[in-house]
Amino acid sequence: MLPRRLTAPPPGWTTDADIVVIGSGIAGLVAALRARTAGKVLLVTKALLDDGSTRWAQGGIAAALHPGDSPEDHLTDTLTAGVGVCDPEAVRVLVTEGPDAVRELIALGTDFDRDGEGHLALTREGGHLRRRIAHAGGDATGAEISRALLAATKDAGIEVIEHALALDLMIEDGRTAGVTLHVMGEGQRDGVGAVRARAVILATGGLGQVFEATTNPEVSTGDGVALALRAGARVADVEFVQFHPTPMWLGPDARGRQPLISEAVRGEGAFLVDGSGERFMTGRHPLADLAPRDVVTKEIMKRMRETGEPCMYLDGRNLGPRIWAQRFPTILATCERHGIDPVNEPIPVLPAAHHASGGVRTDLWGRTSVPGLYACGEVACTGVHGANRLASNSLLEGLVFAQRIASVLADDTERDAPAPSGAAGASTLLDPGIRPEIQRIMTAGCGVLRDGPGLERAAAELAALASRTTDRPCTEAWEVTNLYTVASLIVASARRREETRGSHWRSDFPDASDEWRGHLVSALDGDTLTTTYEPTENR
Repeated sequence: MLPRRLTAPPPGWTTDADIVVIGSGIAGLVAALRARTAGKVLLVTKALLDDGSTRWAQGGIAAALHPGDSPEDHLTDTLTAGVGVCDPEAVRVLVTEGPDAVRELIALGTDFDRDGEGHLALTREGGHLRRRIAHAGGDATGAEISRALLAATKDAGIEVIEHALALDLMIEDGRTAGVTLHVMGEGQRDGVGAVRARAVILATGGLGQVFEATTNPEVSTGDGVALALRAGARVADVEFVQFHPTPMWLGPDARGRQPLISEAVRGEGAFLVDGSGERFMTGRHPLADLAPRDVVTKEIMKRMRETGEPCMYLDGRNLGPRIWAQRFPTILATCERHGIDPVNEPIPVLPAAHHASGGVRTDLWGRTSVPGLYACGEVACTGVHGANRLASNSLLEGLVFAQRIASVLADDTERDAPAPSGAAGASTLLDPGIRPEIQRIMTAGCGVLRDGPGLERAAAELAALASRTTDRPCTEAWEVTNLYTVASLIVASARRREETRGSHWRSDFPDASDEWRGHLVSALDGDTLTTTYEPTENR
């Protein structure tokens, strides 16, 4: 059983807007800037404006920007990485609209790195057959994009509420009427409030905190997916959680957000080795160390099982001090902060939860199954990523689909906002003390390597936690309830998908099957989670 509402006090204040955007990464900021043509925009963010996942993005943003590249080549690479369950039409939208969208970022003031002749400096990452990754500040692309978008947001005078956790969608006559939220101590308003609006755009980012180790920031607790599910929206492909192959390994007790070593380091020539120095990716895939992320992650885990070692190593000594200092200054500083000198020694690495390829299901314009509710960025399942996200497609997806949402808002929201009411169904709040238990269960039973017995144990252990409730609403309880909802979704879909495909690796079903070349779509029927299979042609 999953809650249909979060237990919360009645709203102590109310405000009005035409569109509420929840989230301040690239998807949320672009959506807010573009949505102004449809009415008054209110931007809500869980922490500070620049605390989302975008500013941590190191590698860059992928687009066919080089004269020798093409959207067709980008499409081919994306479909290959997605292993048969991408929506080709969504991918075509991404790769054809992507180059101009990136050029608009540049026009907005984003300062991407250039070569000696003034052209964009493009690099490669795993799964890309061409150099098409634009980057900034060497390895600080997300920070530079965030800087430019935040400056534009400030110049546009968009109203912002920081330190605000979105709680539940308000619905009237089956359509969106606004959202309730809790503003934590340092915000413009305190406590639980309500925002009346004709449209709500979810851009809340990822769900990596459902696992013990992740590259995601602390705010990535799956709030948008859980909110949408409670509101009646459909959620798809959540079993495809991508584990990045090369976060830095900080030891067996490492928990929470782990330092990421960008795939671009391998794109510039670094390679993976085991403890004896052997390059184990050679011969295991035609692209070797630049194979798609799911392949590299699996090979790391296999090699660890073969050798009994607790981690593998990324050897970038061949890059030399100049490339480390100029191309990867942020990563170099992170390594040095942890006592590692990547110029002269390999970096210990271990896969960690990184990106959710699935999420709130949308059409090609970001519309969910709930009228007036939209989603873009990592919280959404647009169909672009399929079973495994191609490196550096995530920033592009947030950019392109946020723009597409804004282009249809005016027509979609012509009618007046309805009077809000709470979503129907029982409210529940779980004890914040179960958060480490949820993360332990998910890491042990639904991590990189999965099997039937482990997933059954995970489902049973999660079910046992459902009785540990609290009647004291607080941020920690709301977050853990969202994490529990997301964990239950992932486990249910991972149990159902009896094959290995992309980032979903079942050791008891080691091969991909045409019978599973489709999507698992979840929804709440009352307080019961239902998951149905849809072949790809039915999307």
